[in-house]
Amino acid sequence: MGLGLRSPHKVRRRFPAGGKRGRGAKGSGRPSPGRERQPPDGRSEPSLDSHPHLSSEALGYFRRALSALKESPTTGEERELMVHNILKEVEAQALALSTNRTGSEMLQEMLGFSPLKPFCRVWAALRSNLRFVACHRCGVHVLQSALLQLPRLLGSPAEEEEVEDGKDGPMETLQELVLGLAAEVCDDFLFYCGDTHGSFVVRTLLQVLGGTILESERARPHGSQLSEAQRAPARECKPTDFEVPETFLNCLQDLSSCFLKDIAVFITDKISSFCLQVALQILHRRWPQFCAHLCNAVIDYLSTRNSSADGSPLLLFLRDQTSSRLLEQVLLVLEPPRLQSLFEDHFQGQLQTLAAHPIANFPLQRLLDAITTPELLSPVFEELSPALEAVLAQGHPGVVVALVGACRRVGAHQAQVLQLLLEAFHCAEPSSRQVACVPLFATLMAYEVYYGLMEEEGAVPAEHQVEVATARALEEVTVLGSLLLQHLLHFSTPGLVLRSLGALTGPQLLALAQSPAGSHVLDAILTSPSVTRKQRRRVLQTLKGQYVALACSRHGSRVLDAIWNAAALGARKEIATELGEQNQELIRDPFGHHVARNVALTTFLKRREAWEQQQGVVAKRRRALNSILEG
Repeated sequence: MGLGLRSPHKVRRRFPAGGKRGRGAKGSGRPSPGRERQPPDGRSEPSLDSHPHLSSEALGYFRRALSALKESPTTGEERELMVHNILKEVEAQALALSTNRTGSEMLQEMLGFSPLKPFCRVWAALRSNLRFVACHRCGVHVLQSALLQLPRLLGSPAEEEEVEDGKDGPMETLQELVLGLAAEVCDDFLFYCGDTHGSFVVRTLLQVLGGTILESERARPHGSQLSEAQRAPARECKPTDFEVPETFLNCLQDLSSCFLKDIAVFITDKISSFCLQVALQILHRRWPQFCAHLCNAVIDYLSTRNSSADGSPLLLFLRDQTSSRLLEQVLLVLEPPRLQSLFEDHFQGQLQTLAAHPIANFPLQRLLDAITTPELLSPVFEELSPALEAVLAQGHPGVVVALVGACRRVGAHQAQVLQLLLEAFHCAEPSSRQVACVPLFATLMAYEVYYGLMEEEGAVPAEHQVEVATARALEEVTVLGSLLLQHLLHFSTPGLVLRSLGALTGPQLLALAQSPAGSHVLDAILTSPSVTRKQRRRVLQTLKGQYVALACSRHGSRVLDAIWNAAALGARKEIATELGEQNQELIRDPFGHHVARNVALTTFLKRREAWEQQQGVVAKRRRALNSILEG
């Protein structure tokens, strides 16, 4: 049995699911970035006792006011008056609210209700203490929330009206307030970027100036900071764009130029580096030329440091906790020609070493994610593919998944990588084992581990026992195992994976569909252009008899909705008939009753003819829409 390169580990193997990489992740080798920066000499910050204190009476008032605001109608004169009165009180105690843990959380919610003019007055009330608020553990979230209101408030009709006077003269417009904050940050850029809390303001400010809010910012709950492990990977972020005035884009350019003045700090300092990472994402969308200039500055700096004994100086920084994160983002935004030259100058010949390293394997994954040309994929595949089993054994399956994803994206080396995966999971030979590849890939377990076999190294592998396989419940599906299967289902010829899926029993396929990670494998079956209608129907028919259990599951109900939306009228009748037998159970279930409504189960049971007519109309609309999309 050919197994390619073997690691020195024993044959009986459960592949580690991959180390967590976030702040505080066990065994990640990355300590939490948690230090506070001191202000520069000659600058003093307000002491803890010098800022206004929020009394318990005031806190109680704002709590009751917020509760009343939530319960009031969303429109109307009474609500407008209530909002005006509450925000008038907020304006008077803005600093005290911002620096109180409970008060800051309430203030964030109230900013979400605020019309433009009261919003500007609250911001103006904080203006003289911006530095203190931005670097306060509670105040930073208030400023972030305020900045994230800009997509809603920019372009508001009130922004164009004549500005009313405030207590100290004409009130500043929203644009002026944002540009004022940017000017304050620009004047002391290193301090704000390096401060534990202030760096969050810089990152959000960069997004607002560029008119692009990253998914990780929109998803963050009020008053909380998610760890890196909880945030969406950069490659999966779905930014939201909005229109910004030209002055914002000009200011973004000015602010981004500050990175070049102290590029060494932003590469090596763990807190400041996060600001440069966000800037690269925004500039890649809004100002690609300067993004490329920044990337070149980073690469040039790292390439001229002390030489590494085993190759390019850049390799030292790929193994560093801070600079490797920045290099990940650089790899994701580089244009293909520059990425090709970077690989040839610094990565080539070192891929297996990087794949084995606990930190360097992450930037390697981003390199694989960025590959879009066969010219780059071919040398990478040739160098990395012989070590797939060893990489899995070392606990870095993300590298393997990223390589398979690159093969899917480029459309090359697909048959080769599938064969190597079968060998790595010990199900290539005898050929009867190949039908078991789906549960092995999904759980990231080698064949002997999954089925509890005791095989000595060098022994002839046993044939696959169908009876044992069908009697065994599906083990827990891993996120990376699910991603691996999704990529394979989008290969040009996914026949082997589909045959393995078809060999699963009803309860096993149900367990896959009910799994948080595994349910996305069913999505891939439904959406992959490589899976024919006949192949899809052959796999999904195994779920007959499981529809009620599927409907009464959080993730399974979503899968059933997707199956329903793609089903023809005959298949819909079969699903509705089976669900109708347990109608009362569905109605009582928190997930099942949504499925029953989507299927129009009551109409199906009581007025079958009307139901069929309704479904026929829906089918015609779907066919018409598909013909438009395909045309």
